[in-house]
Amino acid sequence: MDCIFCKIVNGEIPSTKVYEDDLVYAFNDIQPLAPVHVIVVPKSHYPTLNDLDDRNIWFAMLKAAQEVARIRGINGSGYRITVNCGRDGTQIVMHLHLHVLGGRMLESKMG
Repeated sequence: MDCIFCKIVNGEIPSTKVYEDDLVYAFNDIQPLAPVHVIVVPKSHYPTLNDLDDRNIWFAMLKAAQEVARIRGINGSGYRITVNCGRDGTQIVMHLHLHVLGGRMLESKMG
């Protein structure tokens, strides 16, 4: 499989690990959009959120986001979790992942 996130999880491509457990791996984004920008991926390959059928993995991803926020010191000030799904959702890498963003006041376009 030619998936960059699978290669990161397998150690074929270097990354800066922030958190890891049996189901997920979290690492610093190489093009951060905020002072804290960490990617959380399941170790199993799911192309998009629509392909995820295992609630244990989803729960592990959310728990990892909480742990990343604690490790990076933004759990008290707040943070954003974002999941992009599919082309129109601006998902660039077709391996389910979430972004943990924080470390400053984030702009909101949601009204």
